[in-house]
Amino acid sequence: QVQLVESGGGLVQAGGSLRLSCAASGRTFSSYTICWFRQAPGKEREFVGGISRSGGRTRYADSVNGRFTVSRDNAKNTEYLQMNSLKPEDTAVYYCAASTTYFPSVRRVDYDYWGQGTQVTVSS
Repeated sequence: QVQLVESGGGLVQAGGSLRLSCAASGRTFSSYTICWFRQAPGKEREFVGGISRSGGRTRYADSVNGRFTVSRDNAKNTEYLQMNSLKPEDTAVYYCAASTTYFPSVRRVDYDYWGQGTQVTVSS
């Protein structure tokens, strides 16, 4: 099993930045592809971005490509989501999730473990 805990959310003005962290414990962190999803009120949970187990490949949703960056530190069992140029439409609860797929998948069903989420609110 893998336990995931997100942190770093908060309130920020449009155009600002936040960095989310996803700390993992349990089985070997480097065995999992870790990705970020988000869920806004009244909407389905959607893929944001992720990084492969080796850290060599990343994938992003079109809506965040060029503004968000995913990175991971396997020595610290932690993954990060750097969010720049934030927009009000980025407001959501952000979740990290772990999968055994080699490449980041956009499908929620491919993820076996989920964190509790952290709220990100972007004011206009």
